[in-house]
Amino acid sequence: MTHTTTDQPTRRPSGATVPVLAFAGIVVAVMQTLLVPVIKDLPTLLNTEPSNATWVLTSTLLSGAVATPIMGRLGDLFGKRRMLLTSLAVMVVGALVSALTSTLLPMIVGRTLQGFAMGAIPLGIGLMRDMLPREKLGSAMALMSSSIGVGGGLALPAAALVAQHANWHALFYGAAGLGVLSILLTLLVVPESPMRAEGTFDVLGAIGLSVGLVLFLLPITKGSDWGWTSATTLGLFTASAVVLVLWGVMELRLKAPLVDLRTTARPAVLFTNLASIMVGVSFYVVSLVLPQLLQLPKATGYGLGQSMVTAGLLVAPLGLTMMVTAPVYARLSAKYGPKVTLILGMLIIAIGYGAGLGLMSAAWQSLVIAVVLGAGIGLAYSSLPALIVGAVPASETGAANGLNTLMRSIGTSVSSAVIGMVLANTAHHVGGVAVPTMHGFRVSFLIATGAVAVGLLMALFLPGRRQATKPQLRASSEEDAALERANEVLRGFRGRVLNADGDPVARAKVTLIDRRGRQAGATLSAEDGSYVLAVPAEGPYVLAAKATGHGPLASSATHAGDERPVEVDLALPAATVPA
Repeated sequence: MTHTTTDQPTRRPSGATVPVLAFAGIVVAVMQTLLVPVIKDLPTLLNTEPSNATWVLTSTLLSGAVATPIMGRLGDLFGKRRMLLTSLAVMVVGALVSALTSTLLPMIVGRTLQGFAMGAIPLGIGLMRDMLPREKLGSAMALMSSSIGVGGGLALPAAALVAQHANWHALFYGAAGLGVLSILLTLLVVPESPMRAEGTFDVLGAIGLSVGLVLFLLPITKGSDWGWTSATTLGLFTASAVVLVLWGVMELRLKAPLVDLRTTARPAVLFTNLASIMVGVSFYVVSLVLPQLLQLPKATGYGLGQSMVTAGLLVAPLGLTMMVTAPVYARLSAKYGPKVTLILGMLIIAIGYGAGLGLMSAAWQSLVIAVVLGAGIGLAYSSLPALIVGAVPASETGAANGLNTLMRSIGTSVSSAVIGMVLANTAHHVGGVAVPTMHGFRVSFLIATGAVAVGLLMALFLPGRRQATKPQLRASSEEDAALERANEVLRGFRGRVLNADGDPVARAKVTLIDRRGRQAGATLSAEDGSYVLAVPAEGPYVLAAKATGHGPLASSATHAGDERPVEVDLALPAATVPA
C-alpha cells in the first residue's frame, strides 16, 4: 500500500495540538464512565427490567468495538482529522439523544451513537505520527494512549457528584458540552494530516468484521444473564468463529483490505495486540473492585463505608498517575525502547495487584493501590502505540492503532464479564440483596495478576530494539516525511528534483503514473530536492513532476519488482514565459 499526500498544503502543528488531541481522548473516556455512579439505578430510572437495562452499557461497547477499526481505516483513506471530528460529532448527537429521554429504546440508540467516539484515540495517535517531530512524538503518543484512563479516573468523582446533587440527565448534557468543546478546539488547533493510503474502503470487510465482533462480544457481555453453557451463548460464539474465519479469508484476497492481516501477523504487531488484551483485563479489574469495596458499609466487617464521591476521589489517582507517567515513559522508551517499558509497566501492575491482596482494610490503602497500578498501566498503555507505529507503514497507522484499541476493549469486556461472574458467585445475600465478599475481591485481584503474567509472556516474544526493521517515529513535515518513507519502503523510485542549473527544487509535486494512466502514488520533494515513491508492482511507470516557476516534466522508468530502489533524477525545465 503506497503513501500519498494531499494536494493542498496543511497547517503546521502548534504547541496546543497534543493537548487538544489528548483532551479528545479524555472526552471519550468521560463518555464511557459517566453512567458508573447510576448503574444500579438504571432499571428504576428507565422503568425497565435489570436485564434490559444492561443494554445501555452493552450497546456502547458493541458500537465502539465496531467503529474503532473502521474509523481508523477511513482516517487512513480520507483524513484522520476529518474522521476524528466525525466521531466526536456522532458522540455529541448520541449524548443529546440520551439526555432527552427516560425510556429504554431511545437511551440505547443514544448510547450506541456515543460508542462511535472510541475511534478518536487511534485517530489522534495517527495524527501525531504524521505531524510531530521525532523528539516530541514519544511522550505525545503516551499521553494520548493514557487519556482513556485519565478521563475515566477524573470523570468518576465528577459524575458521582453530579449524580448525587443534580438530575441524572445532566451527565449527558455535560458529555455533549465537552464533545462540542473538543470539536471546536480540534477545528481551531489541529491541522489535517497530508498522509493518505491508496485504495478504496472495504465495505464487505467492514460488514464482516462488524458482524463477527458483535457475535463475539454479545455473549461475553450477556453470558452471565443467559448462562455460559446456554444454547444462545455457545451458538453466538460458534457463529462468531465462523464469520471471523470467513472474513479473514476474504481479507487476505483483497488488495486494499480493511485490516491487513499479513501485517497483523508480524510478531511485533501480533504479540503487542495479545499483550494489549491482557493489559485491558488488568486495567478494568481495579475499576470494578475498588469502588465497590470503598462504598460497602462498615457493618459488613470489611467494607470501608465511603460515599460515592469520596470513593471516586480515592480512585481518581489511577488516572492522574497514568497522565504523569507519559513524560517518564518518553525518557525510558528513548533509552531502552517500548518493549522494555511495556514489560516494566506490567511488572509494576503485578506488584500493585499482589500488594493489593493485603491492602484492603483502609481507605488510604486503596489510594496506594490506585497510584501503583496507575503508574504500571500508564507505562504499559503508553508503550502500545509506539510498538504498533514502529511495525506498520504510515499509510496503515490509523487502522493498526484502531485494531490495537479494539484489543484493549476486548480485554476490558472479558474482564467485566469474568469479574462480574466471580463477584456474583462469591457474594452472600442479605435481605435478597447480593453483597460482594472480600473473598471475591481477592479472587478478582488474583485473576488480574494472572492476566498480567500472560501479558508479560507475550511481551517477551516481541522483537528486540535491534530487530526492528521500521522506524517508530514520524517526521515533522511533508517534506521530511518523503525522506523518512525511504526507510519504510525500499521497493520503488527515488532521486532528486533539480532545476535547469542542477540546483535542488523543494516542494515539487512528483506523481507516479502506472501503465494504465492511473495515479499510483504522489509526494512532495524535500528541501534538498529528494523524493521517494513506492511501487505497487513491477512494470513501466511515468514520473511526472511540477513546481512553481518551472516547466512540467514527464519521465519514463521501469521497476523490476525487486527490493532495490530505482534512482531517477528529474530535471525540471525553466518556465516558459509568453512573448
